[in-house]
Amino acid sequence: MMGAAPAVEFEHARRASLRYLNLFRLVIAGLFLVAGRELGLGSENPPVFRLAALGYLGAVLALGFPDAMRRFGSERVILLQVVVDVLALSAIMWVSGGYRSGMPVLMMVVLAGAGLVFAGRMVLFFAALATLAVLLENAWRLAAGRQSVEFFQVGLFCAGFFGIALVARLLALRAQTNASLAAERGQALANQQAVNEHIIRDLPDGVIVVDAGGRIRQANPRALELLGMAPAAAEALEGRVLVELDAAFGPALSRAGTEDGGEAEPGAGMLQAAVPGKMLRSTASGRLLRCRAVAGAPASAAAGDTLLYLTDFEDIQRQLQQIKLAALGRLTASIAHEIRNPLSAVIQAAELLGEERRQEVQARLVRIINDNAQRIGRMVRDVLALGRREQALPEALALAAFVGELIDARVFRNAAEHALYAVDIDPTLTLAVDRAHLHQILDNLLANACRHGSGAPASVRLWAQALPGERVALHVCDDGPGLDESARAHLFEPFFTTHSKGTGLGLYIARELAEANDATLELAASGAGADFVLTGRTTTP
Repeated sequence: MMGAAPAVEFEHARRASLRYLNLFRLVIAGLFLVAGRELGLGSENPPVFRLAALGYLGAVLALGFPDAMRRFGSERVILLQVVVDVLALSAIMWVSGGYRSGMPVLMMVVLAGAGLVFAGRMVLFFAALATLAVLLENAWRLAAGRQSVEFFQVGLFCAGFFGIALVARLLALRAQTNASLAAERGQALANQQAVNEHIIRDLPDGVIVVDAGGRIRQANPRALELLGMAPAAAEALEGRVLVELDAAFGPALSRAGTEDGGEAEPGAGMLQAAVPGKMLRSTASGRLLRCRAVAGAPASAAAGDTLLYLTDFEDIQRQLQQIKLAALGRLTASIAHEIRNPLSAVIQAAELLGEERRQEVQARLVRIINDNAQRIGRMVRDVLALGRREQALPEALALAAFVGELIDARVFRNAAEHALYAVDIDPTLTLAVDRAHLHQILDNLLANACRHGSGAPASVRLWAQALPGERVALHVCDDGPGLDESARAHLFEPFFTTHSKGTGLGLYIARELAEANDATLELAASGAGADFVLTGRTTTP
């Protein structure tokens, strides 16, 4: 289908050129018949000139009608027209004083037109026919002894015939190629535009394009649905001022081009931090929408246009709630599985304790009960901490002072452990985070570092650095053996642990608490040991 379109376009252009060439023939033939004698033509044989001019005009009229094209075909008609042109102009040249009459110049024009409209190499035949006619006429004139003939000028004309024919043919081929390429690209562009329109029409998000004056230029069906309108109102919507239609879009348009979170509706919670855009309640439909405004982002957008991307935030909340419930179900199943083992040990040890009379065995059973009960307690404490992640109350905490207090509390019972820690934190650096959350995150990281480190002085290092954009990174490093790639891939998954007495929830809870404070917790690539990086804002929003 794409190949047929360029051929049709070229045929239309070719027929238009042929009409102009026929009009030129008609004007020349009429001029010969009406004002030929005044132009100095036919002086050597007026009757033959009049007959040739009249016959030329009749041939032009007969072959120029569309009926001739339909009856004989365009190629045959063009061939006959050019042959008639060459023969008629040769006859007029014969009775008008030879090449000095100007007929070879008109032959060049005819050959140029034939090269543009005739498909094939017949233009060389036309050039040869014109050359032969001019040479024969001049040879006859020389043989008759009427006047001297300058064969050099005649030869230049003949060479010009071939040059004009070849150049015209090359130009026609180039024009055909360009026309085909333009038609193919136009067809490809039309197909791409159709695909884009289909994609935009079926997008799950709404898209509205407004101009610099805030008037709606285009809106997809989903946008109309989110605004509480029927899809049939799309045409009536174009040209209307968006703010007049729904005043809730005023702040979004005034801050176009920014990723402003805005003020969330009650109940949006921390979901807004994960979904960029302006939160607004549509006055037309009553829906809570996330609106992201981009000023003239695509190259196709006109200057001053603004694109509004609308998402049903209530639908996002429902999806997130479903994901949260599914994750909670998996977590509950994992907790039940993890608690069953220590609980079985507690029950079995308690039964044996009731039967055992030896003091040393009783002490061992009590220790088993104690250890497993504490393990269950830690697990319950971690799960409760996960439930409190939504209650984050971030404040700008001085990192150096906070870390110092935390280490002092950890080494309270054994002051010798203080040598394990090496702290290098600028006293001016702050981290915006909930105090209780930061305490639990660092306590977990320090416990892991002490457990896997060598135990030598300064085996656990804590240092911080300021980052661009008012952010700070806190590093907790140890000099242990580090982690292989398989362990790194599952490190932050719940209940994954490399320690026999660990619950596998510590790092998972730590990352969740970090995200609740708009921070990140990652394991950086390091040559030896483990390097955990806590990155967050320096000030509260």
